[in-house]
Amino acid sequence: MFQNPDDEKMKELLTKGKTIAVVGLSDKPERDSYRVARYLQEKGYRIIPVNPRLGEVLGEKAYPDLASIPEPVDIVNVFRRSEEVPGVVKDALLKKPAAIWLQLGVINEEAASLAQSQGVQVIMDRCIKIEHSRLLGS
Repeated sequence: MFQNPDDEKMKELLTKGKTIAVVGLSDKPERDSYRVARYLQEKGYRIIPVNPRLGEVLGEKAYPDLASIPEPVDIVNVFRRSEEVPGVVKDALLKKPAAIWLQLGVINEEAASLAQSQGVQVIMDRCIKIEHSRLLGS
């Protein structure tokens, strides 16, 4: 049975990680993915948008998929439906991130097991913005 890392591990990930690929990032300011990514940017993280329909979001070049990102990624933050997560995780593992973070309501045990078997931390069904604010202060 899947269990999220404890607060200390999450805090460590959020402290060490500097580059976050946001899969499913929207360019619409009212969408959760946009608000979360903007918050992370304001906290000093480098955001890399992953959305095949966009050229740029929040002043950053968007990529059609994780494989197209030409640099290392520390955390892959996922705003996709739960059933789409296995494909995202397979792509993410090629980037060798420290963590794959599935947003609130995004749950896929099989994908989490795959990532963990490759030594990648998984946080599931948690909002990275809420956890950052709670663990590191707003």
